[in-house]
Amino acid sequence: MPRPTGRVLTLLELLQSGGTRTVAELADRLGVQGRTVRRYVDQLIDLDVPVESVRGRYGGYRLAPGYRLPPLMLTDDEALAVLLGLVAGRRAGLTTAERTAGETASAKIRRVLPRHLARRLGPLLEALAFTDEPGEFATPDAEVLLTLADAVRHRRPVSIRYTDREGRRSERTLHAYGIVSHAGRWYVTGDDVRIGAERSLRLDRIEDVRALPGSFEAPADADPARRLLSAFATADHRHEVTLRVHGTVGRIRARLPPGVAGLEEHEPTSERWRRVDLRVERLDWLPPLLASLDRPFVVERPGELRDLVIALADRLTSYARQDGEAAAEPGEVEQPGHLPGGAGQSLPGS
Repeated sequence: MPRPTGRVLTLLELLQSGGTRTVAELADRLGVQGRTVRRYVDQLIDLDVPVESVRGRYGGYRLAPGYRLPPLMLTDDEALAVLLGLVAGRRAGLTTAERTAGETASAKIRRVLPRHLARRLGPLLEALAFTDEPGEFATPDAEVLLTLADAVRHRRPVSIRYTDREGRRSERTLHAYGIVSHAGRWYVTGDDVRIGAERSLRLDRIEDVRALPGSFEAPADADPARRLLSAFATADHRHEVTLRVHGTVGRIRARLPPGVAGLEEHEPTSERWRRVDLRVERLDWLPPLLASLDRPFVVERPGELRDLVIALADRLTSYARQDGEAAAEPGEVEQPGHLPGGAGQSLPGS
């Protein structure tokens, strides 16, 4: 038979699952009388767990927000989900400035896991592999992140101190529409009141943020993720590229996503010629990308990109014409690994 302390912890777990629980329901789950349930509730209150009494026909007990986190009861599946989420979050850059917070949280949960689950979790983490390398990300301050989130929700303007990519510091008033995590970095999108234009700013470059009086109306189409990707595609880079590509929106977007290129998306499922616009810092990574489209395309500008595409095509043709006997010894011919490639530009705000 469970001891009284065990029943009190079970009561806490039931209340943490959400909603209001009647005394009769709790008594049935715990296998005790109603007055014993009330005694257990008093013990939780003595431990500063914020249990509220709800009166009325559907009354009972529920947990209220407290000034500190009470003991947290997790099932095996919930504990596993939290731990795997922490592992994935660290790799994806979904952390705050307290970089050790995820590690200490993981350690605390693993330390109190039941032995049967701890024994199974170790092999899982050892067997778990990722197809990408863990990133080293500049993470935002937790207070900055939470203050901006509150401003987004309540449509309040904020004052921020910001350092741009050139190291210039400024103070700005921002009407923030939303917060976006992209490629391991956090961004806030909104209107910069001083310049009267929309901006996407990196949160790790915000030194301080404070809410201002008043409110604002967000645009009807304020889709933060779409606006951020559009900002990447139209960022002020060295080369302006215009292409015509024949294909459906889906086939073209498979190689040229919204964060890379602007695309004419009328009649998205039809095979037709579509205008594609890019702004890039370097051109050398584009010819292999265009070849991978496997769709007819025309380079309208710049002429330099057209020359790079022709040079790549000539090299590939020369490689393809060589047979096993005619091929030169290693080192006598330029290797395919020397083909231009790789994403050759940085994101806005980086």
